[in-house]
Amino acid sequence: MFAIIEKGGIVMIFILLLSVVAAVIIIERLLFFRRIRGDEEKMIANLRGALDQNHFYEAIAICESDPTPMSNLMKVGIEHRFYSQAEIKEAIMGAANMEVPRLEKHISVLGTIAHIAPLLGLLGTVTGNIKAFGILGTAGAIGDPGLLASGISEALLTTAAGLIVSIPATVFYNHLASRVNHIILRMENSVNELVLLLKGKDNVF
Repeated sequence: MFAIIEKGGIVMIFILLLSVVAAVIIIERLLFFRRIRGDEEKMIANLRGALDQNHFYEAIAICESDPTPMSNLMKVGIEHRFYSQAEIKEAIMGAANMEVPRLEKHISVLGTIAHIAPLLGLLGTVTGNIKAFGILGTAGAIGDPGLLASGISEALLTTAAGLIVSIPATVFYNHLASRVNHIILRMENSVNELVLLLKGKDNVF
C-alpha cells in the first residue's frame, strides 16, 4: 500500500481519500434505506389500524415513536385532519420538501467523487509522464529506456486507481438516486391513501 502511494504521489493520496469517503457514504446510505424500509412497513400497518378505529392521537404517537421521512409526512397529515383535502396535501408537500434533502444526504457528494476520481487519475498520469520524460531528458539520448518505461508504468497507477474508485461510485450513485426516487413515489402514494382515509372518516373525531 505504501509503495503504491509513494509511486502515485500526492494525487494517489487524494484518490485514496476519495475512496474512503465514497465507501462511508455508500455504507451509511444503504443502512439508512434498509432501516427506514423495514420501519415504514410496520409503521404503516400500525397506523392504518389506529386510523380505522379513529384513534388519531395513538396514530400520531406511532409516527413519533420512530421518525422516518414517511412517518413525518403521515404525522403532518393527521395533525391537519380538520382541514380540507387540498390544505392537507399542501401541508404534506411542505413537509416533504424538508424530508427530501434527508433522503438525498451526501448522494451528490458521491456523484462528485465518481466524476472527479478519474480526472485526478488522469492528472496523476500526466504529471507522472512529465516527470518520467524529464528524467529521460536529463539522462540524455543514451539514457536507459527501461527508466522511461518504469516511470510511465508508475504514472498509469493513478489512472487505474481513479477508475477503480469511479466505477463503483458511479454504480452506487445511480442505485441510491433510484432508491430515493422510488421512496418519494411510495411516499406520494401513501400520502394520497392517508388523505382519502382521513376525509373518508367524515371528520368524526
